[in-house]
Amino acid sequence: MPPVTYPALAGYYELQKTIGNGGFGKVKQAIHLLTGEHVAIKIIDKAKLGSDVARIALEIKAMKDLRHQHICQLYQVIETDEYYFLVLEYFCNGELFDYIVNRNRLSEEQARHFFRQIVSAVAYMHKKGYCHRDLKPENLLLDRRENLKLIDFGLCAQPTGGINLAYLGTACGSPAYAAP
Repeated sequence: MPPVTYPALAGYYELQKTIGNGGFGKVKQAIHLLTGEHVAIKIIDKAKLGSDVARIALEIKAMKDLRHQHICQLYQVIETDEYYFLVLEYFCNGELFDYIVNRNRLSEEQARHFFRQIVSAVAYMHKKGYCHRDLKPENLLLDRRENLKLIDFGLCAQPTGGINLAYLGTACGSPAYAAP
């Protein structure tokens, strides 16, 4: 089967390998043709969204609103009749999860370094009125200087007016990392 092409990206981005897969689509490494910059492009198939359109809209809104040194940067959103293309900052050093597994553990100094960055990103999100709701090592990527960047805002929420009791009746996130 020939590779899928996306006319909306032609002339702007050269797609490379797939670096992630999800329920609504995939993430591909790409190169911006004008600048040569490596980016990640999250390709969301609208046909697979069903009733989750509002969730994707909130994910995009959050990424546009959140500008922080430890949160993945959204560069551009391209929307067609069939797809959303989220052009994102690319991270060459992978997930914090793999980083820890490859080293068996973190030193106290490394753990403290990463923890400060996580707290900084989460505190900023909360100050801006967002909750991530899926914080885990797989959603923290390392840049070339081994600084963390928070990704995947697909389950984020933006509660208004204090505690919304509807949120108390919902479960989301990754069970292995959820609070009891």
